[in-house]
Amino acid sequence: MTHAIVVHETGGPDVLRFESVDVGDPGPGEIRVRHTAIGLNYIDTYFRTGLYPPPGGLPMVLGMEAAGVVEAVGPDVTGFAQGERVAYASPIGSYAEARVMPAATAVKVPAGVSDEAAAAMMLKGMTARYLLREVYAVGPETTLLMHAAAGGVGLILGQWASALGATVIGTVSTAEKAALAKANGYQHVINYREEDFAARVAEITDGAKCDVVYDAVGKDTYPASLDCLKPFGLWASFGQASGPITDFNLGLLAQKGSLFATRPTLFTYVATRERLEANAADLFAAVGSGQVTIPVNHRVPLAQAADAHRALESRQTTGATVLIP
Repeated sequence: MTHAIVVHETGGPDVLRFESVDVGDPGPGEIRVRHTAIGLNYIDTYFRTGLYPPPGGLPMVLGMEAAGVVEAVGPDVTGFAQGERVAYASPIGSYAEARVMPAATAVKVPAGVSDEAAAAMMLKGMTARYLLREVYAVGPETTLLMHAAAGGVGLILGQWASALGATVIGTVSTAEKAALAKANGYQHVINYREEDFAARVAEITDGAKCDVVYDAVGKDTYPASLDCLKPFGLWASFGQASGPITDFNLGLLAQKGSLFATRPTLFTYVATRERLEANAADLFAAVGSGQVTIPVNHRVPLAQAADAHRALESRQTTGATVLIP
């Protein structure tokens, strides 16, 4: 027996229950992992509220990413051994002291990367990587806008984009978050509570605007995000922290400069073992070289996951939060 955060019905943070669960032994193609640190992500709130349907129905254990130690290896598993450190960003079920999971979705954690950093970097860091390297190939000629610049993905993306030579603009909601963003690669930071971010982007770029806008906020930043793009620019809507966009008007893309729009998700970009390993290797290399540091700014006991959700949804957090079993 072990403990996990179990959701029996969708709703607010109060539906998160710390309960005893059976883990069992790994079957073919599976490993059992004893977690040392668990990542908190906005997608967890989408599953909790029912915005995203639970993959296996209810009850479910929340959580997409974690790091830990392999406790047992199932039949037909190669490449992993008992005692090795691993991390992963899927499938759902990481809010637990231990779990059985597919070996195919785990990667080994290299020396020099802490368990907390690994738990905080897998989903957020691999998201930053596919946004910067695959959704749009960011380089020295790129001007980009990142909403929620002081969030978990935002702080990683800012550092990485800056290392790639891009002009990096971010939006935040407070002066404290602005200072944090500036310390993590953003040359220009806009407090959207005090300024019209689209107008400010036009000022910063002398009217040229951005090649790409990365938007995980959703309802509150649409359609103004489109006004931040130059002709043929790309709007990458990869989250909806303020609520889903329900009135997307395809005609706006024509009106505002033959724009492109995409709604990507990490899980498509790491759907094969080859893609997963390439993404993780790129991320670990960026962290190992010092180009990117993983800011773990909040640590919360696993049993208090509901408090962590309240803080995340009220935008009281910066950088990454990890749950400690």
